[in-house]
Amino acid sequence: MTNRLPILFIVMTVVIDAMGIGLIMPVMPDLIREVQGGSLANAALWGGILTTAFAVMQFAFSPFIGALSDSFGRRPVLLVSLLVMAADYVVMALAGSIWLLLVGRIVGGITAATHSTAMAYMADISAPHEKAARFGLIGAGFGIGFVLGPVLGGLLAEYGTRAPFLAAAALAFGNTILGALVLRETVTDRTRRRFEFKRANPFGALRSISGFHGLSALLTVYFFFQVAHYVYPAIWAYFVTERFGWEARMIGISLGIYGVFFALVQGFLVKPSIAYLGERRAVITGLVVDIVSLIFLGFVTNGAVLLALIPLFSFGAISVPALQGMMSRNVADNAQGELQGVMGSLSSLSMILSPLLFTGMFFYFTRAGTPLYLPGAPFLAAALIMTVSLMLFLGRKRGNVQNPT
Repeated sequence: MTNRLPILFIVMTVVIDAMGIGLIMPVMPDLIREVQGGSLANAALWGGILTTAFAVMQFAFSPFIGALSDSFGRRPVLLVSLLVMAADYVVMALAGSIWLLLVGRIVGGITAATHSTAMAYMADISAPHEKAARFGLIGAGFGIGFVLGPVLGGLLAEYGTRAPFLAAAALAFGNTILGALVLRETVTDRTRRRFEFKRANPFGALRSISGFHGLSALLTVYFFFQVAHYVYPAIWAYFVTERFGWEARMIGISLGIYGVFFALVQGFLVKPSIAYLGERRAVITGLVVDIVSLIFLGFVTNGAVLLALIPLFSFGAISVPALQGMMSRNVADNAQGELQGVMGSLSSLSMILSPLLFTGMFFYFTRAGTPLYLPGAPFLAAALIMTVSLMLFLGRKRGNVQNPT
């Protein structure tokens, strides 16, 4: 009973964060062309730059904010960041140039670095055997946000490309109020950790966490998975516009359908899948499903077929909670924020690489005069990278991760 409200708040935080992201995704191709001009291929390139700027900040600040939360508490870090996030969406709603959008994405990347703090909070209030399932709840919250966000964003696009940003600002501010009312602090004198800069920068944090024997292999698997998986936010809106001629409303609906089944898998199938398969086989199964899904997307030419197969492809969502559970169970209580900060930095590092790689490929294979027209080429490249992740996981040495002495 004590943990129910905090769990609800953390899940709602992820839901609203995902809604904020999903709200603006359907309008980004039109918004970039509105402020910058040019073709869809050029808009995709700028979209990659904006996403990369967001990711650079998230990469730089995830361990910093994670370390701050280990030292000063999860509650103030989450609430201040949410408030700044609300203000940032207002700035983006008013942006009249690509450069102001870029500034907005820079600030947004810093505030979004609190995802690691939310994960650490969930780890704080969870017993070791509960962690994978509760990380699955966070994934389910993200999926629910993706159901509501893109659909609402597609509908709000009828009122202009700026309306979704104002809605995202309102959601972030409302979530700040909710957190102020229900969130309790979980960092105690027993678990509080002195703030050290060497743990608060991405490279120092990576060196620190390498002291956990065996964890570096799992973090490498996680990194390659994230590089491949970020093909979806990097390319989806541009891909379905080019391949199927979908407009903002249909882009929102397609993302909403994906979000429904992503949420169902993470909310209801992660726990029984791990119980039946075990964490190791759950990771392997999820990665295999993801590889098949990406190959399919590389060649699909029928939008209806794509929508029909999303329920099958969403089963790949079981892999990340299982992988997160394997790592979190083997890290000391006073280092959960640090671990989640490192994972946040790896996710952000992959977001730095992925948009530039995949939007560049999309530009090359869809531009006028391209020697090979293949809008799905980025998904095929992502399938290859996901295969690397699977091979690394299969090839790692078995055994428990040990905390450093």
